[in-house]
Amino acid sequence: MTATGYLLALIIFSGGAASARQTPLVSGTVKDSRGVTLPGVTVQANNADGKMSGRTSTNADGVFSFAALPTGTYSFTFSFVGFENTVLTGFAVDGSARVTVDAVLKESTTTLNQVVVTGYGSSSKSRITGAVTSVSAEELNRGVLTSPAQLLQGKVPGLNITRSGDPNSKGATILRGPSTLREGAQEPFYVIDGVPGASIDLLAPDDIASIDVLKDASSTAIYGSRAANGVIMVTTKKAKPGQSRISYSAYAATEEVSNRIEMLTGNELRAYLTANGKNLNLSDNNPGANTDWQKQVSRTGFSQNHNLSFNGNTNNTSYAASINYMDNEGIIKTSSLDRLILRASIEQKALNDRLKITLTGTNSLSNLQTVASDVFPNMLKYLPTVNVRQADGSYTENFSRGSYLNPVSLIESNTFKGKVKTFLGHGMAEASLFTGLKYTLSLSLQDEQLSNDQYLNRYSGLAVGAGGRGIRNTYNNRKKVLETYFNYDKSFGDLHDIKLLAGYSWQEDRNGDGFQSSNQGFVSDELSYSNLGLGNFGMIPNGYGSIGISTQRVISFYGRADYQFDNKYTLQASLRRDGSSNFGINNQWGLFPAVSAGWRIGQESFMKDLTYLNELKLRAGYGVSGNSQGFDAFTRLLIYGSGPTAKFYYNGQYINAIGPSQNENPDLKWERTAMTNVGLDIAVFNNRLSASIDVYDKKTSDLIWVYPVSTTQYFVNTLTANAGEISNKGVEIGINATPFRTDKFRWSTSVNFAHNKNNVESLSNDKFTLTSIPTAYLGGKGQSGNTSQVVTEGMPIGSFNTWRYAGKDSKGVTQIYKKDGSLTTAPTSADFVATGSAQPKLIYGWNNSFSYRNLDLNFFVRGVYGNKVLNATLAALNAPLDATTLNIPRFTLGESVADNNAYLISDRFIESGSYLRLDNATLGYTINTKLKSISRLRVYTSANNLFTITDYRGIDPEINIGGLTPGIDNNNYYPKTRSYIFGLNVIF
Repeated sequence: MTATGYLLALIIFSGGAASARQTPLVSGTVKDSRGVTLPGVTVQANNADGKMSGRTSTNADGVFSFAALPTGTYSFTFSFVGFENTVLTGFAVDGSARVTVDAVLKESTTTLNQVVVTGYGSSSKSRITGAVTSVSAEELNRGVLTSPAQLLQGKVPGLNITRSGDPNSKGATILRGPSTLREGAQEPFYVIDGVPGASIDLLAPDDIASIDVLKDASSTAIYGSRAANGVIMVTTKKAKPGQSRISYSAYAATEEVSNRIEMLTGNELRAYLTANGKNLNLSDNNPGANTDWQKQVSRTGFSQNHNLSFNGNTNNTSYAASINYMDNEGIIKTSSLDRLILRASIEQKALNDRLKITLTGTNSLSNLQTVASDVFPNMLKYLPTVNVRQADGSYTENFSRGSYLNPVSLIESNTFKGKVKTFLGHGMAEASLFTGLKYTLSLSLQDEQLSNDQYLNRYSGLAVGAGGRGIRNTYNNRKKVLETYFNYDKSFGDLHDIKLLAGYSWQEDRNGDGFQSSNQGFVSDELSYSNLGLGNFGMIPNGYGSIGISTQRVISFYGRADYQFDNKYTLQASLRRDGSSNFGINNQWGLFPAVSAGWRIGQESFMKDLTYLNELKLRAGYGVSGNSQGFDAFTRLLIYGSGPTAKFYYNGQYINAIGPSQNENPDLKWERTAMTNVGLDIAVFNNRLSASIDVYDKKTSDLIWVYPVSTTQYFVNTLTANAGEISNKGVEIGINATPFRTDKFRWSTSVNFAHNKNNVESLSNDKFTLTSIPTAYLGGKGQSGNTSQVVTEGMPIGSFNTWRYAGKDSKGVTQIYKKDGSLTTAPTSADFVATGSAQPKLIYGWNNSFSYRNLDLNFFVRGVYGNKVLNATLAALNAPLDATTLNIPRFTLGESVADNNAYLISDRFIESGSYLRLDNATLGYTINTKLKSISRLRVYTSANNLFTITDYRGIDPEINIGGLTPGIDNNNYYPKTRSYIFGLNVIF
């Protein structure tokens, strides 16, 4: 008898005759290495000829049985997700004796044996020919997370995710570098349980079983025009056959500000001014006032999360349901997010398992509250020498100074609330027509209702003299998707294996169906925005809002062929043809091909002597995908509109004039991203060490941008058109290892690195010309027309274009280098030069997990290297001449009081954005309970953002990297948080 993998098997042959009516012919129990029974393990019996004679699964107690098998010699194969396949051979079955097989399965230590979800199907990791990273539920990030996308931060090579401490901010997610010029067009495409384009925020983290990230075009091209930024496939938890259980998980957390900019106290500011012969205005100097405005507007936030789920799986029916409630108090007062998610699914098999019908419904309700963006600059610059309120109870304010506003009043006098209701219904039917051929029909509907309520009361500095101002709006977005496709899987002998896919897709998105209403001049603030009809002014300017209804449709035909020979050589090709109503009449259809190949070198005969080698595979692929995000259904059309000054006098009245406001472009088409990827996978030492390396070349052409055109040819002087090219070239490395593994102790570690070089290759073509795109108009005293970044050929997106700091002159005044190298204290925009890039040279993550008996410990480190951050917040605060009217940071104490240029944005404030962060540390203990009703009980404590090593002088170096202006900290940064968590997980 032989066994593969780490296997412990006990075989007991009973000597006496037993009646088949009393006991099964073959039975046994399957457990893991810790002795826990495993429900849902597939057990297959093969006769001496290698043909399958029977298949079954273990029940809830880990027990399996075969009631009858023909006489002969058998082998039994045990397979279960997350464990190594195990084969036992040499069992004689003659019908007269009972055979008992008890097996212990060993957990898989390599990702090369995992099942990976790909577009419209799945495959083993060993067969994958593209760049795909899989992350299991156990590997996902822990902590207070407001979006499931944050679960992947630092876990996937090449996936750059940034977020702030704001509970209502999703942050930015970019895979393999920015490849478009349009805002809102850089996010990956999400597919949830086969539903394309579903909202990731519909899922509770505890409901996610695994996430597969498709990174190269040979993997993503099957999704065509929506896949240029990568595809993230999310699989939710389902019960294994024979399994039935109830799970509850919960945590409570406190959050605090992890870092702050140190500003002067009231007494320190008074002393500074006195030492420099200056004085505050009497109205700005309340006796004894020492107001810490950052402390006044912040708090210790409390967060909680509860998830209750139950699921089961009988022979023909499986079901799952869960309820998740999350409440996250922001550390800025009144900011918050609470979310309730209800999810239920049922799967029914019929017609002797040839038909499977799945119905899933998910409903999410989110309530959010934000604060005015003016809070962030004012909590720093507002004078600490005044009290929050005056003796009569009124806020200390001076509305004559414009945006200089009391930060406490900004929070207490203004209300910004929102509500998001999202429902996703999904029905799927899978029919096995004959051996190897399966037909799938998938229908889904996602309905999203967005509501926003805003009220600025009579004390608000944002609506001075308005007598209260209210705005309410609500909009509906609806997405319908039909997918219908065939999968054919067939093996021919032991050498040939094919997988074929052919399908059709239809999608309709109807967005912006709603309205807005507003009013001001209320008699009382008591009703807030609840009854806008009580106002006395009528509609306020732009009170109807700017969102309009749009409908977009996409029709697609797609196919894929996958051939494998001798379990060594794999060739895959796919083609998708998309048609979209968004694009010009001349370019509404596009083709997105892909081809890839894989060679399992480790399976070759000349490698057999390398006993330490478990897997060695070479991959290569090329594909084209598209990007249709970031613009609406009307971008291609001739639009008529009316501007605020477009009026004419008629019959005693001024009538709105209607005229062309946007040119038509019948040639508008998709941005196309072509990518070449070469990768190598290796596993050694019984799969205890594995690694993957990928090298890619990604080129995006036909960039969509607004180009200047002549009004002799067009109605309007701009046209949205295709021109230009962006490239991203890089390398990604992922390493997984289990350095120590015994019966009691285990240490597993994984590390990933990614380097990407972004470059704008061109902005023009033979029809449209553009030399550069100035961006980042940050404003500031005397700098309102200046830009701080520029998009130009030969440079990456996020290239800083500022003055170059030349130190101080003899009077202590900041000097700037002119273009010719000379010095000046009166620079102009003509002196701007390239001063760095916001794109990182390296992003990395390192995860470690330890377990000893019932104790487990995990810590996760991540960081970036080589990027620059413009600290425009510090630059704006660094104004010693304004210290009589604005507070200054301690940094400014080193400046000359006569420096009237200290605040100028130059490379003096372009700082290293590199950092290393201990992102999470978790200590858990699994309690051995004697209660039969509890199968597992684990308690844990965790901390997020324990420390950050960086040279950055701002609040935090993790600045948003999305859009055209990445890496800018400009008075709008919600402070980063540090959280402390206590939680538990119970399985009944």
